[in-house]
Amino acid sequence: MQYTVDATGKTLGRLASDVASKLMGKGSPTFMRNKLSGNAVTVTNAAKLKVAEQKLREKTYIQYSGYPGGQKIESMQAVITKKGYGEAIRKAVKGMLPDNKLKNGMMKQLTVTE
Repeated sequence: MQYTVDATGKTLGRLASDVASKLMGKGSPTFMRNKLSGNAVTVTNAAKLKVAEQKLREKTYIQYSGYPGGQKIESMQAVITKKGYGEAIRKAVKGMLPDNKLKNGMMKQLTVTE
């Protein structure tokens, strides 16, 4: 099934939880947690997302390669200026999906347009 979600005026967390639920297929009567739902979600107007100023400054994304000195810390403001609001939405949705083998398949069904 194809879903279209408009991000105009919505907060990041509420939008991401709604999108993650649709990607998992939680609303369908044929939901099975061990199968891909086949639902595709398109998020439109990502640049019109409502993000609090404090969240832009204080929210950080951390990556660690496992090597000494391999930790990278980036603020949400830096991510948005480099890659756009779409990347912030992708990171939020990815964090709300279950950590299993189906996660990458669900993320491939997500399309974000600015």
